[in-house]
Amino acid sequence: MPAQWPVGAEELVAANCQFRVDRVPGRPDVTEFKQRARWQQAWWRNKCGLPMGGHRSARSTSLTPNGSRVAEVFARQSGCNFLSPTIRKSAEDRLAQPQRHQTLNEARLWTDLLSSMPMCFNLFGELHDDPGRLTHAVDMLWPSHPGTPDQLIFEWSPGRRDALYLNNRSAFDAAIVLRLPNDQRGAIGVETKYHEDIRRERAPHPQSRLPRYREVTECSEVFRSDWEVKLVGTDLQQLWLDHLLVLSMLQHPRARWEWGRFTVVFPAGNGSVRDAVDRYRDVLATPDTFEARTIEELLDAGVLHEAATGRAFRKRYLW
Repeated sequence: MPAQWPVGAEELVAANCQFRVDRVPGRPDVTEFKQRARWQQAWWRNKCGLPMGGHRSARSTSLTPNGSRVAEVFARQSGCNFLSPTIRKSAEDRLAQPQRHQTLNEARLWTDLLSSMPMCFNLFGELHDDPGRLTHAVDMLWPSHPGTPDQLIFEWSPGRRDALYLNNRSAFDAAIVLRLPNDQRGAIGVETKYHEDIRRERAPHPQSRLPRYREVTECSEVFRSDWEVKLVGTDLQQLWLDHLLVLSMLQHPRARWEWGRFTVVFPAGNGSVRDAVDRYRDVLATPDTFEARTIEELLDAGVLHEAATGRAFRKRYLW
């Protein structure tokens, strides 16, 4: 059986899961969550009999054993990071259709059990290439959406480095495109978090980046007047930029995006993400285009997976 939370230092060492990156100063609750999440993936890997992989640090060319990774050759051959054949196919289909300027890390997708990237496929991938299931799931999870769900796309942007969007490489972990009347379109852009803690980021370049971000922010009329001091160069910056991608779609002069929402999905136990989305909401004057949902909430609806896959997801990622 999985260990209780928090996981002790001896268990972390034994599982090759004790890494400095999981320590969050001043937040013992987040540190405990991150350590447990990593240990959970090592426990799952060991229970499934999967060979351990490793990672290379910036200061070394040798491979450091990492309990939350699978040996790369085995991972690519077996597809073991994905919880069902349908989910694996959703990942393979996405890899077969690369987007210009994409940032998708293929090795991480196959081998990194802890990454939120493969977790996103494991959460939504059984809706892939199944219009009926996709429609039912979206109707249940986003009942106020307009139009008809038309497409589920992973690691997607409407236009990376396109000046009419954000002119950067931002993308949604998953996006649901909606077909609206009169050839209009809508989108639900999803950002998934699992093990991550929300950290402060460097402010955008004041000449090449910030002016466009400021333009989209002000034109949206979504934010309170003090948004710049609370978002730019802070730990809320990534949420803001992902949200701006949806808002830039709605402002595009020709692309016919008429409705959009940005959704952050995270486990209920991740206090770093929970606190960040609460603070982000406080910067919004109108909340219509932003929401945060827990993974548990989505799973409880019972519409994302076949029953066996849903049980497997909970066993692997939650406790």
